[in-house]
Amino acid sequence: MSGVLEYLLDPATWTREDGLVDRLVEHVGISALALLVAAVVAIPVGLWLGHVGRGGFVALNIGGIGRAVPTYALLVLLVLMPAPFGANVPSFTVALALFTIPPLLTNTWTGVREADPAAVDAGRGLGMSGWQLLWRVELPMAMPLLLSGLRLAAVQVVATTTVVGLVGGGALGRVINTGFVSQDTRLVIAGAGLVALLALATEVGLGAVERRSGRRSRRGGDDAPEDPVPGRSAGEGAGTSAQGAAQAAR
Repeated sequence: MSGVLEYLLDPATWTREDGLVDRLVEHVGISALALLVAAVVAIPVGLWLGHVGRGGFVALNIGGIGRAVPTYALLVLLVLMPAPFGANVPSFTVALALFTIPPLLTNTWTGVREADPAAVDAGRGLGMSGWQLLWRVELPMAMPLLLSGLRLAAVQVVATTTVVGLVGGGALGRVINTGFVSQDTRLVIAGAGLVALLALATEVGLGAVERRSGRRSRRGGDDAPEDPVPGRSAGEGAGTSAQGAAQAAR
């Protein structure tokens, strides 16, 4: 361990070309890009499938299949493909994004489907359109579970990005791979330790965001809606809302 500490405390280890700073930045960049691509694909699809109430079987099975596909095997296939693929960032991003989509898709769909039915019915009674209902009622209620999926996906992709170093890519995986090839234990331990710390920081940071969102969601749920017309009964309110919705539909 003394050799590892000396290696990590040496400024040249971090600042030289292809040093730890470059590898760390590359690791974060590839992970963030893959997570962004996965989120752009999975979250809208999960929201829509959850809102319309169909496609749940497809969403859950896609999640299961996605977890079963080895990321390293997919990455090797993409690296061997012709341009624009190969040992480059597009190949790394696609492989990691496909690995990251399942938890995002599953958690987003589940969050929307578990939205409070009473709140959803109230939104419909107020004449909300499908888009308004999704955006103003279902999405806020689904946000804690959606963020949980985002946190899980982010931690997974940070840890899995290490494999790009095994196919000629960079990131911290190259440090680990170089250590194995040269039988330099310092590089292996340093690279693995930095990956673990990066994943832990991601878990802690997104976990704090998730907890804050959960508190806001609970506070919102404690606020009971008030009847805008004092003295009107619930039945009268529901009837008036239904009439308003019907007029809006016409």
